[in-house]
Amino acid sequence: MSVEVAETGARVGAAGAGGRLAAVVRDVRLLLAALWLGGAVFFSATVAPSAFAVLRARGVPYANEAAGSIVTRTLGVVNTGGFVVALALLLGAFLFRREAGRRAFLAETLSLGLVCAATAVGQWVIAARMVQLRAAMGRPIDDVAADDPLRLAFAAWHGYSVAALAAAIVAGAAALLLIARRGRRRAG
Repeated sequence: MSVEVAETGARVGAAGAGGRLAAVVRDVRLLLAALWLGGAVFFSATVAPSAFAVLRARGVPYANEAAGSIVTRTLGVVNTGGFVVALALLLGAFLFRREAGRRAFLAETLSLGLVCAATAVGQWVIAARMVQLRAAMGRPIDDVAADDPLRLAFAAWHGYSVAALAAAIVAGAAALLLIARRGRRRAG
């Protein structure tokens, strides 16, 4: 009987340690999702518009070129960070798959997959094409006529960039809620 009690105690202790590890991983996943989502929303709502507004208001020569350079560099961090974070969150989703229902797991992985896809396309396809277009202009974008074909193409790709980041943000918000819900169901 004492052997049986000892074995049961060992199993409960191991389950408790595994449960604590799962809780820590869940909390880290939630934190990562929240940090990236907050950064992406802050970039979209504040950083990008402020860079253009402040430089234009100050009369900085080639304000659009300077602001565009700031936004391009910052967006690269947001997109690359979103891609890496979403991959890490996907790994965590698969490692702790048993903790989620089938539909919740599917919704979470699809949301995170969309974040991965949207940030990857935003960074390595759209942003890369926009940099090529700016280089092809051969002069600061401020000096390029609004009806120039390169500037029109740039504007179209800018629209794609905004749409890709918006899709990543919406998918990231969904993933954040699903991760939080998974933790609440586990705790309850």
